[in-house]
Amino acid sequence: MDIKKFSSQLEHNANALKSRAILFTKDEDDADDLVQDTLIKAYRFLERFQDGTDFKAWLFVIMRNTFINSFRKKQRWSAVFTPQSEADNNLLYGATSNQAERNFAGRDIAAALNRLPDSYRVPFVRYFEGYQYQEIANELGLPLGTVKTHIYQARAILKKNLRKYREDLPGT
Repeated sequence: MDIKKFSSQLEHNANALKSRAILFTKDEDDADDLVQDTLIKAYRFLERFQDGTDFKAWLFVIMRNTFINSFRKKQRWSAVFTPQSEADNNLLYGATSNQAERNFAGRDIAAALNRLPDSYRVPFVRYFEGYQYQEIANELGLPLGTVKTHIYQARAILKKNLRKYREDLPGT
């Protein structure tokens, strides 16, 4: 499909995309972001679109997958970082630990990530951002098994390098 036809198809399906995005997100601003992400991915993977298939359905599949990946990413983040009020933060850290400890931990995590070889760090970060193994493999042009191995190795290295933080946790 050429870019002119692609643009025409996007214009034709813009309202349907926005309506579907609102159903997913329940928020107009988030829906706009989802539509934008969908359009970027559609353009990026335009060469994968097969002529003769339903363009609107193809866009909806991209949108659904983008929404699901975003949801998974938010779940991962919330599992690691639970939002709290400022008062809860002060109570949690004020009496029991120094605020600087968190800063050191953040720097240590960033440093440990930066020490990873690019071949491990890039797939690991992509996975942590919510991308699926197959998407990472396609993006990096690597076999699926290699991507899974690199992510596994990155986790093992990070776990080893950040062991001191795990040992400091109560009940470990």
